[in-house]
Amino acid sequence: MIRISNLKLGIDEDVSVLKKLVLRKLKIKENELIKHHIYKEAIDARKRGKIDFVYTVDVEVKNEDKLLEMKIKDVIKVKETKYIGVEIGSEKLKNRPVIIGSGPAGLFSALLLAQRGYAPMLLERGLDVDNRTKDIDDFWKNRKFKNNSNVQFGEGGAGTFSDGKLTTRIKDIRCRKVLEELVNFGAPDEILYSHKPHVGTDILKGVVKNIRNEIIRLGGEVRFDSKVTDIILENNEIKSIVVNENETIETENVILAIGHSARDTYKMLNKRGVRIIQKPFAIGARIEHPQELINKSQYKEFYNHPRLGAADYRLIEHTSNLRTAYTFCMCPGGSVIASASNECEVVTNGMSEHARDKSNANSAFLVNVLPEDFGSEDPLAGIAFQEKYERLAYELGGKNYNAPAQLVGDFLNNKVSTSLGSVEPSYKPGVEFVDLRECLPEFVTTTMKEALKSLDNRLHGFAMHDAVLTGVETRSSAPVRIVRDEETLQSSNTKNLYPCGEGAGYAGGIVTAAVDGIKCAEKIIVKYCNK
Repeated sequence: MIRISNLKLGIDEDVSVLKKLVLRKLKIKENELIKHHIYKEAIDARKRGKIDFVYTVDVEVKNEDKLLEMKIKDVIKVKETKYIGVEIGSEKLKNRPVIIGSGPAGLFSALLLAQRGYAPMLLERGLDVDNRTKDIDDFWKNRKFKNNSNVQFGEGGAGTFSDGKLTTRIKDIRCRKVLEELVNFGAPDEILYSHKPHVGTDILKGVVKNIRNEIIRLGGEVRFDSKVTDIILENNEIKSIVVNENETIETENVILAIGHSARDTYKMLNKRGVRIIQKPFAIGARIEHPQELINKSQYKEFYNHPRLGAADYRLIEHTSNLRTAYTFCMCPGGSVIASASNECEVVTNGMSEHARDKSNANSAFLVNVLPEDFGSEDPLAGIAFQEKYERLAYELGGKNYNAPAQLVGDFLNNKVSTSLGSVEPSYKPGVEFVDLRECLPEFVTTTMKEALKSLDNRLHGFAMHDAVLTGVETRSSAPVRIVRDEETLQSSNTKNLYPCGEGAGYAGGIVTAAVDGIKCAEKIIVKYCNK
C-alpha cells in the first residue's frame, strides 16, 4: 500500500477532488488506481486569508513497485496496520474473569474477552445508560441527586457525558482497534481519520449500549446496580469479590476499571493492603466563552464557514510561581455540567453533543497539584484534598447544587460579580456569584490570574471580562495510582488483580483507557484457555 501525505484542498473544494489529486500526484490514469481512502484529515489555518484541509491518503495501485522507484515526494510504502490478538494460553480457568466498572477500560476489556470466548462478567455500580440519563436529567432540572446514578457512575463511565474526544498521544495499534470498534457500534466513520476525532454524548449513549449487547450476545454477563464492596484475598491473591455487601462471587481474575471517582473503592482496597500511591492531578474551574469568539479567534474571516464547525483550543502557561495552568477537555459548542458523585459536593465537567452547536464554548482551566500540596503521607490524601474544595463549592453555591461562579474580569479584580454579560452560564441547576478564592487554593487562583493575562495574547478574548468561571473542576484525573507490575499488569502486591484505566492512574482519556483495558484483557487471554 502507498501512503500519500500533504494533499491539500481549499476550504471550498469538495473532498471528491482528492481522487484527482491522487492521480495527479502519482502521474497515473484512473484505471491504474485500485482504491483509496482517507487516513488522516487536518485543518491548516495558520495563514491569514487562507484555510486548507490537509489529507493523508492510503492508496492501492497497479504497478506499485514501479511507482515507488520514482521516489515521489510525500509518497511512501506502508504496511496495512491491523490489530492482531494474542495467542490463547493453556492454563485452565476455574471461574470466569470479572471486570469492575463499565467505563472505556472496563467495556473494552470485557468486549475483547467476550470476543475471544471467555464469557466475562462485567459489574457496574451504576445503572444502564437509559435509566442513568433520566436520573442525570432529574438532577440537573430538579436537584435530585442519586449516589449510584450520576455523571460519574453508570454505563459507559464519566466519558459518556462528555465531548467524547478520541485524541491520544500514544502510538499503539490497539488505538485503531478502539476506533474501529466504536464505528462498528454506531460512531461516525469520520473518527477513523479526523485529526481531532470526537463522538459526542448523544451518540456515545447508543454506542455503549450496543457494546453491552454484543458482550451479552457473545456469552458475557453485564450487571448494573452491582457495587463491589470487598475483595477476598488468600496469600495476597484474589479469591473472590463481594457485591452489594451480601453476594460473594468466586473468581481468580479481576480487572479493576473503577474510574477516578470510586473513592469508597479506593478506601476498601487500601484497607485490604493493595498498594496505592499518591499521584499529581489538577484543580480549577470551567471557563466559558461565546463559541463565536473562539471561532473568530481561530478561523478569522472564515469563522462561520459551514465546513469548519465549532473551533477548539488547547492552551498552557508556565507561571512565575513555578506552577502550570492549562486548558483541558475543551468542549466546543457544549455545556458545563454538574458532575458530583457524592451528596453535598459540587463538581463541574464539560459536555458536547456530536453537532457541537450550542452557543457557548467551555474548557477546564486547571492548575497542577502535587503530592506535597496534600500535607499528608496517606496514599488517599489527594482524595481528601479534592473533597475539601468540592464541599466548599457546595456550601458557597447555596447548599442546593448550584455552582459558585464569577466573571473573569471580576475574578482578576477580586470582586464578586453582580450581573452577567454576554455569556449565559450553561451549568444546571444554576450558579451563584461568589469570590472563587473561597473555594480554591490560593496557589491555584494566583496561577489562574497570571495565566489568564498571558493566554489572552495567544487566544484573543480568552480573558474577556464577561467570560464565566464556574467551579470547581477537580476530576481531571485520579489523585492516586494503584501500583502494578509493568510486565504482568497485575497489582504489585495482589496477584491476579489488574488495576486498569483512568481510575487506576494509567490512562487519561477514552482511547487510552480503552487501550489499557485491552492490554489487561490480553494478559488473561495469553495465560488461560477459553474452554
